[in-house]
Amino acid sequence: MQVILLERVAKLGQMGDVVDVKPGFARNYLLLQGKALTASKENVAVFEDQKAQLEAQNLESRKEAEALADKLGGQQFVVIRQASDGGNLYGSVTTRDAADVATEEGFTIDRKQVIIRTPIKVLGLHEVEVHLHPEVMVTIELNVARSPEEAELQASGKSIQDLAAEEEAQAEFEIQELFDDIGSAQLDELETEDEQKTDEPAVQEKSELDEKLDRND
Repeated sequence: MQVILLERVAKLGQMGDVVDVKPGFARNYLLLQGKALTASKENVAVFEDQKAQLEAQNLESRKEAEALADKLGGQQFVVIRQASDGGNLYGSVTTRDAADVATEEGFTIDRKQVIIRTPIKVLGLHEVEVHLHPEVMVTIELNVARSPEEAELQASGKSIQDLAAEEEAQAEFEIQELFDDIGSAQLDELETEDEQKTDEPAVQEKSELDEKLDRND
């Protein structure tokens, strides 16, 4: 099926190009989204008449998209989700979630503009594409965590695995300190017992000497 593109479409062509596509893709996406018209003589003629206007509109929308891209690109947004101790989410983060958190921070984004290349099903930092215009795309980062505190930790460059390792190391350190304290206490007891045993003969000799002196008196 031939269509004439009303805007640039990735992997298909530029505005004004007549391209061959599958009927289903044309009906369910290109025509439905207003990105193309069927390439009939009438529609081609209409496009030629409106080409200058369409190009001007495209230029204006691109400028607006570029201005937004300068502010949005590289931003990090926190998404709070429940997850297992191993970091696996109970569900996944969707394009709607990405659009919602960005909108909450003052960026008006539609979920249809968001593309998640790899399903987000674990905690951590994930890059997501936002297509603001057919010719303007930026990348944002979703900080998926179980709490704001965990999100802050991840933002600093640490993962939940790092946190778990640190907690395990701290626990081992505390246990070792406990054993060391117990060992020191036992050693002190043994030293005290040895001192007492060493003092006993001297005490006994002193007692015998005192008795002899008493008898002589």
